[in-house]
Amino acid sequence: MILTLVLLFVVGYLAIALEHPIKVDKTASALLLGMLMWIVYSLGADSILPAINPEALKAYVDKAGLHGESLHMQCLEYIVNIEIIEHLGEITETLFFLIGAMTIVELIDVHGGFKVITDNISSRNKRKLLWIISFTTFVLSAVLDNLTTTIVMIMLLRKLVRSKHDRWLYAGMIVIAANTGGAWSPIGDVTTIMLWVKGNVTAMALILYVLIPSLIAMIIPLIMLSSSLKGEHPVMQQPKDEVDPTSPRERMSLFVLGITGLIFVPVFKTLTHLPPFIGMLLVLGIMWVFTECLYNGKMLDKAKEHRLPRVISRIDMPSILFFLGILMAVAVLQATGILSTMASWLDANVHNIYIINVLLGLLSSIVDNVPLVAAAMGMYPVADAASTGYLANFVVDGTFWEFLSYCAGVGGSVLIIGSAAGVIAMGIERINFGWYLRRISVPALIGYLAGAAVYFIESEFIKPLLG
Repeated sequence: MILTLVLLFVVGYLAIALEHPIKVDKTASALLLGMLMWIVYSLGADSILPAINPEALKAYVDKAGLHGESLHMQCLEYIVNIEIIEHLGEITETLFFLIGAMTIVELIDVHGGFKVITDNISSRNKRKLLWIISFTTFVLSAVLDNLTTTIVMIMLLRKLVRSKHDRWLYAGMIVIAANTGGAWSPIGDVTTIMLWVKGNVTAMALILYVLIPSLIAMIIPLIMLSSSLKGEHPVMQQPKDEVDPTSPRERMSLFVLGITGLIFVPVFKTLTHLPPFIGMLLVLGIMWVFTECLYNGKMLDKAKEHRLPRVISRIDMPSILFFLGILMAVAVLQATGILSTMASWLDANVHNIYIINVLLGLLSSIVDNVPLVAAAMGMYPVADAASTGYLANFVVDGTFWEFLSYCAGVGGSVLIIGSAAGVIAMGIERINFGWYLRRISVPALIGYLAGAAVYFIESEFIKPLLG
C-alpha cells in the first residue's frame, strides 16, 4: 500500500508539472491527487497505521472505547477524527492567510492604488529603467505576493516599452526580482508564508539572513542583462484613464491602509503570538469597514464593483484549491511515514543541508515549489531548541529552514515554468520557453548560486559570531 501511495503521488506530481503539455489544469490534478491519496490510505489503514504509529492508535482506541470494533474500523476512526482534523487545521491556517492577503491586494488593485507607484516611473533610458523596475519589483514582492507584483509591473511595461523583445528581457528580469524579493519576506511568497505560519522561521531571521543573498541573486543577473541595453525607449501615447468612483486622495488612503496592514501582520504575530491568519483577517475586516464607509452615499454603478463582496469574487480561488489539494497529498506522505523515510535516506546519503537545499531549489524550477517545501517540512520536523550537532540545523530559524526559504523561492527563476511569476509573465507576454532559456536562465542560475554562496558564508562564519 505504501508503494501505491508513492506511485500515485509521483503520477500526480508529473500531471502538475506537465500542466501545459497535457492541457489539464494543475488545480484539478492537485485536488484529485490529494483526495485519492486519503482514500487509498484509509483503505489500507489497517496494514499501515499499526506499523508506523501503534502507540497513538492504542491511546485513541482506549479513549474512544473502540475495543469491540475491527482493526480496520479502529484505524479508520483514528484517521478521520485525529489525522485529517489535525492536518486540515494546519492547512487552513495557510489558506485563510492567503485568502485574506489576496483579497487585500485585489482591493488595492481595483481601486488603482498601485498607480501611486507606477505613475512615478517614467525614465526612458533603457538601462536605468531596468534597474528602477527591478528594484521596485524586489521591494513590492516582499510586501505583496510575487504573482501580483509581476502582473502590476508587466502592465507597467506595456505603457513604457514598445519593442516586444525589450519587453521580454524586462519581463524576465521582473520574474527574477519578484522571486528574490519574495524569498526574504514572511509574506512575500507562498513558501515563506508556509514556513512562517508553521513556526519554522521568524520574520526577523528571514530579513537578517536571507535578504542579502536574495539581493545578490537579483543584482548579478541585473548587471549581466542591463549590459546589453543601450539608448532610450521612444515615448508611447498613454490612453485616458477611465472614470473612477474614488478620488486620488481616496485611492492613496486605500493604498497606504492596505500596505500598512500587510506590513503590520508579522508585528501582530510577534506581539500577540496568535496565528498570522487572525492578523491578516483583522486587517481585511478593517479595510472592509473602511470601503463600506467610503462608498456609502455614492450612487455610481461602478461603486458596486469596487465593494469588497464583488472584489472577493475576483481572487484566484483555483490557486487556493491547488494549495489545499497538494498540501492534503503531502499530509498523507507525512502521516504514513514516507517523508520521514525519505529524510533518513537523504541524511544517510547526502548529509549536507546546503547541497539538499540547492538541489531542491533547482528542482523547483521544473516542478512547483509549494509541494517541494511542504514535503521538506514533512520530512524534517522542527527540532527542539536545545538540539545540538546536525539536528541544530532544524530548530526554529535553523539554517535548513532559512536556506530552504531562499532556495525554493529563488531557484524557480532558472526556468520560466518554475514559478508563478514566470508562468504569468509567459502567459501575458507570450514569452517563448526557448528564448527565456537562452537569455535569462544562465544569469538567473549564476545569481542563484552566488546568493547561495553568500548565505553559506553568513551561516558558517557570521551567524556564529552573532550568537
